[in-house]
Amino acid sequence: MEATTHYDGSGTEAWQRTSIGKFREEDMYTTSGVLDENAPDQTGIVSSTYVRGGKIHSPQTGKRGPGGSRPHRATLKEGDLVVVLVRRPGDTAFVTADHAGWTASRSIGIIRADPHVVRWLRIWLQTPTAKARIDEAVTAHVEPTVSLDTLRSMPFPLPPPDVITKYHRAFSLIDEKIDLHEEAARKAVELADTIHDDWSTASPVWETRLLREVAKAKTGSGSARSIPREIEGPRVDAITPTDLFDLTVPHVERFRLSRPADAAEAWPPGTFMLSTRPDGSHIAVTQHPASPTRGVVAVRPEDDKDSWWLLHELRSRSSDISQMAQGRNAREISARALSRLSLAWPDSITRADFHSLTDPLHAMARQLVSESATLYDLKDALLRDISAKTGVLLEQEAESEEGVRPPRPSMVPTPREATTSHESGWSPENRQAPA
Repeated sequence: MEATTHYDGSGTEAWQRTSIGKFREEDMYTTSGVLDENAPDQTGIVSSTYVRGGKIHSPQTGKRGPGGSRPHRATLKEGDLVVVLVRRPGDTAFVTADHAGWTASRSIGIIRADPHVVRWLRIWLQTPTAKARIDEAVTAHVEPTVSLDTLRSMPFPLPPPDVITKYHRAFSLIDEKIDLHEEAARKAVELADTIHDDWSTASPVWETRLLREVAKAKTGSGSARSIPREIEGPRVDAITPTDLFDLTVPHVERFRLSRPADAAEAWPPGTFMLSTRPDGSHIAVTQHPASPTRGVVAVRPEDDKDSWWLLHELRSRSSDISQMAQGRNAREISARALSRLSLAWPDSITRADFHSLTDPLHAMARQLVSESATLYDLKDALLRDISAKTGVLLEQEAESEEGVRPPRPSMVPTPREATTSHESGWSPENRQAPA
């Protein structure tokens, strides 16, 4: 590997400026997948759809891949780093034993190197600096796309192995804690689902009500692209369909987009935001005033004490709601169609009892989601710290290499506003690794 070592007395003296392309072929293997995204759905395929949140979430995880096939260049090995090239360029995940031997699709890049190198690349590609470089390189295809050649040529700082080990341990502990919180929150909501199912099947015949008789519903308007980036004055959460997909629980601490408070009707906290796709409906309960965009329906029960019964009734009707949607991908759901949904509606005493029984479960889930948000803030702080510490290293050396241009400050994505007291100056050089 050819690399430039930088000495500036700021704690990165032994860090090197390098790129994937500077490694020897025997030390770094990179390739892209071989299967089309629309290949027949079968066990053993990893596509960009399944790489989310640092993990591979294939619905076929745990199943054996097709046997009898010879390994080829896109056959995944345990310890590989897979990088999304299409739709969400730069998202990464490690290949575990669950997906070793599977085949990557064309939307996936594969990086295979010494463990400490792929561990560092996994961290580095999450930093604001790396994300800005990838955003610069994204081509204007139908879907955002970055090439494997771009990743090979993109410069990055490489710390010594012992420093990488400390960073890797810190990020691993944060991710493990987040996973524990999300699992506990999911179990709490699933328990409430189970109670609802039990009451629904064991009860006498209850009254059937249409949703419009027990709740107010309205379809959102506008798209994410129409929301201004710079907002002055009061703002509210802007909810898009994408924000609701793949949620582990119906509680979200904060959403990624905001709208001016006077740009559209704002719904109060406790409103359900619902969207659909072929796998069913997806619902979140807002924590703050919020406004739905196109493809999202806001649903507000007439009585707050009916909230949890209505929520779980809607969750139990997920497939029915999806069938009400229009469009090829079942994503065009309207308040008018949803208002015709039939609901099992017990008497007021039963609904109140259900609320009292399940409210502590939802309170627990909300608290766990809030604690996870704090951990995400800490993770963001560490990533910003890495970008800040390596900025001088990349900028000074980049000037001497033709065709390499460091990102301007305005091009670095603004990190999510922290809501905790965590500072961004943490680094593993001045802290012992957790025991």
